[in-house]
Amino acid sequence: MKLYLAAAVLMLVLAVHTEAQEESTLEQRFAKFQTQVKEIADDLTEKTKTTFENIEKSDFAVKTKNWFSEQYEKVKQKLTESFN
Repeated sequence: MKLYLAAAVLMLVLAVHTEAQEESTLEQRFAKFQTQVKEIADDLTEKTKTTFENIEKSDFAVKTKNWFSEQYEKVKQKLTESFN
């Protein structure tokens, strides 16, 4: 009877030990979390960069930039004419 009880306890300890090894440690969880956050940040950075590039190259942005340049040149010419 003692042999069966010892064998059962040994199997139970072995099973618990095996399950404990499969669970990740707190350090492993933080490392995995850090990797996930880095991937999300890299993805967000790339999407933001692409969006700003698309906005910068859009017709509206180009026309607006040209309009402001023209207005600046007009004001500059008027100020130059006024003070010369």
